[in-house]
Amino acid sequence: MKHEKIETNAGLLIIFTLIVISIGGLVEIVPLYFIDSTVEKVTVAGKDTIHPYTPLQLRGRDIYMREGCYLCHSQMIRPFRDEALRYGHYSLAAESKFDHPFQWGSKRTGPDLARVGHKYSNQWHVQHLTAPRSVVPESIMPNFPWLIKNELTYKDIEDRMKALKDVGVPYSITEKEYQANVKRFGKKIAEQLDINHAEQNLLAEETKNNYDGIPGKVTEMDALVAYLQVLGTMVDFKQFEEDHFVKFR
Repeated sequence: MKHEKIETNAGLLIIFTLIVISIGGLVEIVPLYFIDSTVEKVTVAGKDTIHPYTPLQLRGRDIYMREGCYLCHSQMIRPFRDEALRYGHYSLAAESKFDHPFQWGSKRTGPDLARVGHKYSNQWHVQHLTAPRSVVPESIMPNFPWLIKNELTYKDIEDRMKALKDVGVPYSITEKEYQANVKRFGKKIAEQLDINHAEQNLLAEETKNNYDGIPGKVTEMDALVAYLQVLGTMVDFKQFEEDHFVKFR
């Protein structure tokens, strides 16, 4: 059938438009009924290794979005050889299941950050964020010197975690929820996910790791580096057979 016949016949145009919309809708909706089989099971010794962000990492993620880092950096390695050779194992759906919103992105003015965690030292990240060209001469990334000057606002961390809990992220408030997290993630992680001790946990993590290199001061740099250092580190691919995750694709 020639396009002209469709384009000049309002009835046919409406029918074919509805057919195309229906197909598109089915492609988007049907997979949702099989979501449990497409999100990979990542467990080691009976515990989920992918867990929600700690309070400090969560604040770092908020700053990452506030500063627009996602506009130039994606966090999704596609399952292609060239991607894996450059960035590492392709991203799993499970690695983004607690992200609201997810940071997959499609634009790469800068490199993908899905597996940047522990690739560089804390000091490298601090220097790179403060003055990118001092460590990567060809970089076009802007400077973010205020991150190390700004003290981190964290008094509302409990509210931030509660908001995420409302959309399904398993942070705990009750003893029952805490015990469920102990069973699912282990005691150490469950303690970090307890909203009742969020502020205390945030300060303890910063003191232990001192991400920005400035003792006794909690800065936005601390939080952002904490977030960057966890990206891509929750799955130890050495613990799984090479083709283990293929069956979920």
